[in-house]
Amino acid sequence: MKPDTAALEEAARRVRANAYAPYSGYLVGAALLAEDGRTFVGVNVESASYPLTTCAERGAVMAAVAAGARRFSAIVVATASSPPAAPCGGCRQVLREFGPDLLVVAVNDQGERRTFSIGELLPEAFAPDTVGGDLPRGTP
Repeated sequence: MKPDTAALEEAARRVRANAYAPYSGYLVGAALLAEDGRTFVGVNVESASYPLTTCAERGAVMAAVAAGARRFSAIVVATASSPPAAPCGGCRQVLREFGPDLLVVAVNDQGERRTFSIGELLPEAFAPDTVGGDLPRGTP
């Protein structure tokens, strides 16, 4: 069953205003739904040392993992891009780690919406079972 993403869309749009993007001006907000029903948000945080920049999607995953969540069912990513921007390759890999059946929704300020499965965005993913595991070590 597909998760209802209306509340996630609202959370992603709202948190996007908190993004720290003084160099690119490209604000991103993400809202991640854990399988236990909790929602975690993240924003992109840029650094003058560009490789240290963090994406909104990974920020939401890190917040969720810090709170003990390990399985996710949906994420909404909010940007100003038209068409709405999907997660970058690195974020796709991290999202796949914790949500093999993840629903990914990209939205923008104009009301456009794109929906993907994580499998569509990252076919043939390098996953926990690739290295002989089901979930990452440290999973309760």
